[in-house]
Amino acid sequence: MTGTRTYGSYMTETTAGGTARTPELTMASGLLKILRQDLISGAFAYRPLPPMRTDGPLLRLLPAGIRAKAGYLPHALVGLVVVVVLLSSSFNTYGVPHALRLFIGLIAAVPVVMTLVRPMGAFWVALGTTAVLAVVQDRDITWPWSPASFVAYLAVVTVVAMRSRPRVACWLWVITILFGTAMPVLTSTYESVNVGPMAFVSALTLLTVTVRNTRRQAQREVTAQQQVTAVERDRRTLLEERTTIARELHDVVAHHMSVVAIQAEAAPYRVKNPPAELEAAFVTIRENAVAALTELRRVLGVVRSSDYEAPDAPQPTLASLDGLLANVREAGLSVEKTVTGAVRELPQGVELSAYRIVQEALSNSLRHAPGAAAGVEVSYVLGGLGIRVVNGPSTEKVLRSPGAGHGITGMRERVAMLEGEMTAGETEAGGYEVAVFIPVPRTQERPE
Repeated sequence: MTGTRTYGSYMTETTAGGTARTPELTMASGLLKILRQDLISGAFAYRPLPPMRTDGPLLRLLPAGIRAKAGYLPHALVGLVVVVVLLSSSFNTYGVPHALRLFIGLIAAVPVVMTLVRPMGAFWVALGTTAVLAVVQDRDITWPWSPASFVAYLAVVTVVAMRSRPRVACWLWVITILFGTAMPVLTSTYESVNVGPMAFVSALTLLTVTVRNTRRQAQREVTAQQQVTAVERDRRTLLEERTTIARELHDVVAHHMSVVAIQAEAAPYRVKNPPAELEAAFVTIRENAVAALTELRRVLGVVRSSDYEAPDAPQPTLASLDGLLANVREAGLSVEKTVTGAVRELPQGVELSAYRIVQEALSNSLRHAPGAAAGVEVSYVLGGLGIRVVNGPSTEKVLRSPGAGHGITGMRERVAMLEGEMTAGETEAGGYEVAVFIPVPRTQERPE
């Protein structure tokens, strides 16, 4: 059990054993915990360097065969650093046998190669190899980093920082400075110490890497947020479309339920001396119809927005298409209507949805293809209704509106509600086509 004690203006934490912990000790413990999490836990875990993405603006210019191999460019750069380290092992080592020079270069290059598979472990190995080479090498040359270990160590911290979170770069630089400062003290060697150059170069390199990592992390967060926003926007649009459909179909369903209630109330008066059972049945039918109509209005009140106003006129049907086409022509869209098959009256829900689909398709043509000609085909076929709205390519400059694409969502919702089929896409001529089939069983069609 832990608690807190306050003495004057200072607050300390108490552990289960009753020992007080000062804020400084708590902060130090937190820093050590972060250090262990970033640099020690899983330091030698296997983390192979993946190929880089090849869809950048520059790499896309390369031929396909070369672009496929360009993803291994980071691996090639690490190999190039290994070569530079081996060549650097011969600097300032005159009089040293070539075999020993090669051995020194190989030891310095080991952590560089390790960055490809175990990056954090490579950093600790780099510290160890630097300490070993600093002890065995000539103290008259730059120390504790020889030319070979200097290049290798700088390459290791750079790669490790690039493959880690931004705050790791700060830990790497602090440990580098502490290591470079402690080595001369422990070995009593102060001649030719090159801690200053390493501190400056590593700070500049790690700062650049940190800025790059921070920028990429911010881009990933923005991209993730944009994806979440897009999903939420699509979901909200879908709910809005379903609410709109529910509002419109309310009038259709309410009309039918009202007719059922009225006919159930009037039916007993059309029969002379109706049986009591028949009167009771009609009363039950009327009561159920009225109850269903009341519940329907209550549900509509839930989905209705505050600014919703009930329509004054009846919901439109396919018979109202001529008026819609006239309004569209006044807006500047040249449109022609073609009707095939035997025209017949369909269920009001089908008529309303068909009208709204044509209306939305023509609105999209006005918005995305200004100056183009459009055609509307309504086909009364056996077993259903076919609708096709197609427009040609735009003859004017198109300005994309923020709500582009929501109309297609609404059309798909209406078609799915009626268990129909819909296709929408660009035509070979550069225009756009919407094709819909709504099944209507013969038992639901109204007699003419």
